[in-house]
Amino acid sequence: MKKIYEGKTKDVYSLDNGNVMLKFKDDCTGKDGVFDPGENTVGLTIKGIGKANLQTSILYFELLKKAGIKTHYVSADIENATMEVLPGKVFGHGLEVICRLIATGSFIRRYGEYIEDGTPLEGGYVECTFKNDAKGDPLVTAEGLAALGVMSMEMFASMKEQTLKITRIVADDLKSIGLDLWDIKFEFGYNGDEVILIDEIASGNMRVYKDGKIVDPVELTKLILNR
Repeated sequence: MKKIYEGKTKDVYSLDNGNVMLKFKDDCTGKDGVFDPGENTVGLTIKGIGKANLQTSILYFELLKKAGIKTHYVSADIENATMEVLPGKVFGHGLEVICRLIATGSFIRRYGEYIEDGTPLEGGYVECTFKNDAKGDPLVTAEGLAALGVMSMEMFASMKEQTLKITRIVADDLKSIGLDLWDIKFEFGYNGDEVILIDEIASGNMRVYKDGKIVDPVELTKLILNR
């Protein structure tokens, strides 16, 4: 396999059949050794979390498949912490899509003078940031994405609709085991003219609470997988 990209939590390889292989790592985003899915740098390493994140991703990709939502997921090898996926081109140089059900984290750091931490965001709030560590992953609007030629307004509408549906599926599943999803981060790409979910759906990309307290990624993964 040929490595084509080295990410914070995964490395990406090209396969001879035209698909792509994701190799999950044990790194998590955060700051000063504290997990934070809103951060744009690796803040800590947790042994075994890569394989566990893969198992979590498989669970949710299968749920989405049952719900009729297409993703890039093809198959996985849990022992080697790898997942085979359809090729999907990223938007621009990489775009992150965040769905917020509860105001917290970087949302409060930006808008805290207008809203209190822990306030529900009716129906879910979707925002996008460019993947650019040097610039702190700047926010970008739908109109901005269209003006920059990154995606059309129609593509954005599809991406937003899918984001809200996927978030609701994940939130409902977590609620069934007594957990509350506050926010979650996704990546989308395009296969032809079709916008599809890529990357992963794992504990390191979501902020989840239980009985009013945040659940760390290792414990969250255990709760999701060992139900």
